[in-house]
Amino acid sequence: MRMEERRVLDVEHDISLNLQGTTMARISTPATIASAPVSAQPLLEAVNRQLGVVPNLFRLVSNSPAALEGYLGLSGALAKGTLPAATRERIALAVAQVNGCDYCLSAHTYLGKNVAKLDEQEMLANRDGRSNDPKADAAVRFAAKVARERGHVSESDVRNVRESGYDDAQIIEIVQHVALNVWTNYINVVADTDIDFPVVKSGDL
Repeated sequence: MRMEERRVLDVEHDISLNLQGTTMARISTPATIASAPVSAQPLLEAVNRQLGVVPNLFRLVSNSPAALEGYLGLSGALAKGTLPAATRERIALAVAQVNGCDYCLSAHTYLGKNVAKLDEQEMLANRDGRSNDPKADAAVRFAAKVARERGHVSESDVRNVRESGYDDAQIIEIVQHVALNVWTNYINVVADTDIDFPVVKSGDL
């Protein structure tokens, strides 16, 4: 989940729909901004101003103000790149499915539908490591392979994504988006973060 995805519909209402029935996270999540570490509070306030609410992921990560600052910094920097927002959401869905992260699948399905305006069939394709859009398909397939193979892609893999219209800067951005999403996947799987979006399960595909 990234900071450029701001003020999504009635996000404060939508994001809190699914806490009932979830389990306690393995790592404590500050219940409020005020209960987070002092140096993390300004960062959480910035999230709140942009999203209108502070999702569990951000409050979880705020246990380490340094980690939260790093996460927000990389997320903000990549938002200034040249990959379309819809392609970034497609990549997030593909990587979350590879890593079996239900929190990130839930968040990015919600954002894919309401921010990137992706339809259900497209998001199912994305979770399968592909896209129904010809150009985006190359990026999603490449990103999914980077995630599955832990970066060990072939020369032809790189050539294929380049020949599909992505320049070297965009290829680097694809890899960085994979890395950022792998990190959020891992922290949410490790912590078993309570899902505060409409729930989507990786095992349902």
